Amino acid sequence: MANLDAVFHCLADATRRAVVARLAAGPAPVSALAEPHAMALPSFMKHLRVLEDGGWIETRKEGRVRICRLRPDAARAAEDWLGRQRGIWEARLDRLDALITEETNGRTEA
Repeated sequence: MANLDAVFHCLADATRRAVVARLAAGPAPVSALAEPHAMALPSFMKHLRVLEDGGWIETRKEGRVRICRLRPDAARAAEDWLGRQRGIWEARLDRLDALITEETNGRTEA
């Protein structure tokens, strides 16, 4: 499993997020992934390397074409971390709601 910092580093750039979103629809050749981005191919390849190193994608060569695909477990580390954070914040908001309700009920009874 990729390290959590690397997972979020991959998503910190709009180009990489666009590549991940495109690959969610299925594998694609590098040329198709690069087409909508206004940058030189070597620069785009650096983004793919970051995604590959971060565990989001894997590539394979088919003849002269390099195909990229999203790794099925790519988002798991981020989902797990966000789920834990969501639980913490929901518990805090529940306690805040209870406190506000208690305060409001105390004022109406007085």
